Amino acid sequence: MNRRKFFRNGALSALGASIFAPIETIRASGLEHEWKRKKAKNIILLVSDGMSTGTLNMADLYLSRKTGKGSNWLGLYRENKVSRALMDMASASSIVTDSAAASSSWGGGARIKNGGINIGVNGEPHLPIWQKFKAVGKKAGCVTTVPVTHATPAGFCVNQKSRNDQASIAEKYLKHGFDVLMGGGNEYFSSEKRKDKKDMYTAFANKGYYVARSRDEMMSAPTNKPMLGVFSDNGLPYTKDRENNKELLKNTPSLAEMTGKAIENLKNAPQGFVLQVEAGKVDWAAHGNDIAGLLYDQVAFDEAVKVAMDFAEKDKETLVIITTDHGNANPGVIYGKYANDNFDSIQNYKHTNEWILNGIGKESSVSNIKERVEYANGFALTTEEAEMLLGYYDSIQSEDGWYNPKHLPFRALAEIQKQHNSVGWISMQHSADYVELAMFGPGSQLLKPFIKNTDLHYLMLEAAEVENTF
Repeated sequence: MNRRKFFRNGALSALGASIFAPIETIRASGLEHEWKRKKAKNIILLVSDGMSTGTLNMADLYLSRKTGKGSNWLGLYRENKVSRALMDMASASSIVTDSAAASSSWGGGARIKNGGINIGVNGEPHLPIWQKFKAVGKKAGCVTTVPVTHATPAGFCVNQKSRNDQASIAEKYLKHGFDVLMGGGNEYFSSEKRKDKKDMYTAFANKGYYVARSRDEMMSAPTNKPMLGVFSDNGLPYTKDRENNKELLKNTPSLAEMTGKAIENLKNAPQGFVLQVEAGKVDWAAHGNDIAGLLYDQVAFDEAVKVAMDFAEKDKETLVIITTDHGNANPGVIYGKYANDNFDSIQNYKHTNEWILNGIGKESSVSNIKERVEYANGFALTTEEAEMLLGYYDSIQSEDGWYNPKHLPFRALAEIQKQHNSVGWISMQHSADYVELAMFGPGSQLLKPFIKNTDLHYLMLEAAEVENTF
């Protein structure tokens, strides 16, 4: 083909694309024009904590291959419904952030050192954004699958020198009167669990809160009272473990259910509402290289995205923000002859690695371990692999910690699983990824293709037309 003909055909192809496939572009530009004429009365920010791009990718692959339909999140990309960007999540102390500094960058509008909550590099407090929105009359809430006092929800709500002081964070939530708080964290509310023996449940009830301790209590909550829902001592159970345990299924809500109930509680606020929704255990699963924990909790997050989007598309006054705070472990499906079938085998997993490993002890036999893994994952360990896993339990000790307090052999089990599911991991720690950020609704037109984490704080204020004069 000569050069002139090549370019002529290329031009015709481009023209054809613009003539025959313009609908999504026109719709997107039309929505953007509509958003420019509105302010965001409500904001729903959904964050899948510790979600590397590979996690987003694998959830979409899993859903596409199992159901023929991809994830809700990537469906928004396919349908060109959202503005999209990459976001630099570095903290003041490292290019690799922790969740506390990450949430504080959004919540306080400043980069701080890892480990703190809205306390600047010189010890100065930064007023959290949910307090700013409360000050102008909006209702504010947080729902999560980890303790509601954990770093990500706290970063939108309070100032705290150390993220670890979750008992104090619980008290500050009450002081500031946030309207909906749901997740885990009984050990920071119960008088029997707290070191100071304060009964935070009674304290919240005395301030007019409806207190829910089970899924049924949450589902029957009135909408005319603020709400505290605490459904586990620490984090909520992983989605896959919850699905295969009737008691957990009955007593603990899903993230989508909590999201729906929170919106139901907040949606009639005259001045609007702001809500943070966190899939916190995606991060915990990544720390443990736990593929069933990671993948199914990411899918559960995706169901919460649908709940938020269904509301926003009808409401037309709600800005929906979907993102993550950092990468973690950077998992992905690895090339190989059997990659498709191996990855599809995860569809048949019954339990997480946390469930597998917590059911093993020093007294377990090699045959016990083989049976447990085969039941949970559908493949047979070799005797050598089972003996290797059992060997770790000789040195296990109970101790405090966030993600793997007993030093269970998560990494070793993930390496064994890789031969059968083709999922690889680069580490068990956070990574310095530029993260995905998507927006729908009034204010989404303000998003530029690449932003700093702190920019999101000011974008939310601008979208809601709230002056930053606090």
